[in-house]
Amino acid sequence: MRFDELDLPLQVLAGIAHAGFHECTPIQAHSLPVSLSGRDVLGQAQTGTGKTAAFLVTVYARLLRNPRAYRGDQPAPRAIVIAPTRELVVQIAKDAEVLGRDSGLSTVVVFGGVDYDRQRTQVGRGPDVLVGTPGRLIDYFKQGVYTLKGIEILVIDEADRMFDMGFIDDIRYMMHRMPVPGVRQTLLFSATFPQRVKELAYEYMHEPQQVAVSTGQVTAERVREVLYFVGNHEKFSLLVGLLNGIIGGRTMVFVNTKRTGEDLEYWFAANHIQAQFISGDVPQTKRLRLIDEFKSGALPVLIATDVASRGLHIDDVSHVINYDIPQDAEDYVHRIGRTARAGADGDAISLGCETYSEYLTQVEEFIGRKIPLEAPDEELFADVLQPHRRRERKGDKAGRDRGKGGRGERAPRREGSDDGRDRRRRGKGAPAGATAPPEKAAVVAAAPAATAEGAAAAKKRRRRRRRKPGGAEGASPEG
Repeated sequence: MRFDELDLPLQVLAGIAHAGFHECTPIQAHSLPVSLSGRDVLGQAQTGTGKTAAFLVTVYARLLRNPRAYRGDQPAPRAIVIAPTRELVVQIAKDAEVLGRDSGLSTVVVFGGVDYDRQRTQVGRGPDVLVGTPGRLIDYFKQGVYTLKGIEILVIDEADRMFDMGFIDDIRYMMHRMPVPGVRQTLLFSATFPQRVKELAYEYMHEPQQVAVSTGQVTAERVREVLYFVGNHEKFSLLVGLLNGIIGGRTMVFVNTKRTGEDLEYWFAANHIQAQFISGDVPQTKRLRLIDEFKSGALPVLIATDVASRGLHIDDVSHVINYDIPQDAEDYVHRIGRTARAGADGDAISLGCETYSEYLTQVEEFIGRKIPLEAPDEELFADVLQPHRRRERKGDKAGRDRGKGGRGERAPRREGSDDGRDRRRRGKGAPAGATAPPEKAAVVAAAPAATAEGAAAAKKRRRRRRRKPGGAEGASPEG
């Protein structure tokens, strides 16, 4: 089916042409006739098959054909698109900018981490389309920046991820404050549909029509998958060997933990491989910069946790490498969905090790088949360089700083010093190189320490001084 065969406003057709789209993908061909008629849609398709364009075309077509229904005084968006991650929201906004360029409708994007006041001001102006993550959307709503009473069409993208990330209560909170189903059109899209998502759909949607496009497998059809079993001590060597064999492509390396990602970035630098790591803790401005560098090709390798496995639409990602087998089976589908997008081919390589191989069974059960297993050739293992020093982890500096409560490292002994005895004579907290108080020095000099009797007499005199009421002048700081 071609887009010009659909009954679409001319402004939407112009945006589609500008985006370079001509023929509908399967999910678009099945969902658009239903959604353009005004019905609710429950759409399921593999990641990277055009779900975003399917719901954006519907949003712009509906808003252009119908006059604004809400006439209240508060700023009220007519359409709202909710997505679970900032990366996905940014990608939806970029697609909306292209598809809606000739519509004359305003779009505002909100997400956490940047431009709080600026985004608040933009929402307060009353955009036609509001795109955002649940947390920031609810924050502005509770402040009274905008109202949900004017929502004509609601889009929920990656609904299963909403459950995984704990956003589902926020989604229900917002739905209760929108026009009722039937008055409000709802489009719910996701790559997977567990039972809890279906229950949400039938609770808050009006007679939704389920549209599922599948080729008989859960993962993308044009991805070549392979699994290598390798020991923990050989994983990095194999990873470097694989990356050395990839020329001219973009590679995403997925890990399960932030610590592993930071370690990989550190070891890559020692082995002269240009790579950067992103996770949920990386500041949003830096995350966006790294993603832009990766998209442009300036950054050939992007290391990521599962925060980046959804919502990133990056052309020409030739390889996805699962350095760790994901602990959630659904994450495997979304990780490898970063490659082979828009009809292209791609490779997904997974490294099974002692730590994470136990999750392989549930991954294969979820996708309904075995991942092709191969034995890595010896030539694939590269000779790697070890960093000159251990990577400094967060908190290490504090651990070495006695002033912050850490045990600290032993300070180097100063030449000619009497080690701990000199410090005790100077008193606690005295800087290195300071001399003993003159009164104390006189006592030490006068003591006949050469004999046992002299040492005992000096000790007795020091004890008498400590027992004097109020403390005698020249008493030991540790007394």
